[in-house]
Amino acid sequence: QIQLVESGGDLVQPGGSLRLSCAASGILFSSSIMAWYRQAPGKQRELVARITHGLTTDYENSVKGRFTISRDNAKNTVHLQMNSLRPEDTAVYYCNARYVWSEYDYWGRGTQVTVSS
Repeated sequence: QIQLVESGGDLVQPGGSLRLSCAASGILFSSSIMAWYRQAPGKQRELVARITHGLTTDYENSVKGRFTISRDNAKNTVHLQMNSLRPEDTAVYYCNARYVWSEYDYWGRGTQVTVSS
């Protein structure tokens, strides 16, 4: 059974930083593309950042230069370092996994990030 468990969400002031973590279990982690998505109230879920098994990364335009995705294949974890946070970054952040040979998505339950003064 594949499980993705997010942690690290919090309330933070504009300009602050947070580090999200996703612990994966029951998955062939080194063969997975890992990603972070977010969904703000009233909006569709959107891709924030993605990292392949070969460590290639890509980012949503508004987070480039502020967010960094990384993975630790030895610990089956993926992280999202978020700096210079803005109120518009407020959303539930979801961890996502997909095997490189599949289009099936696995999801975590999400962690709330709120950026507000």
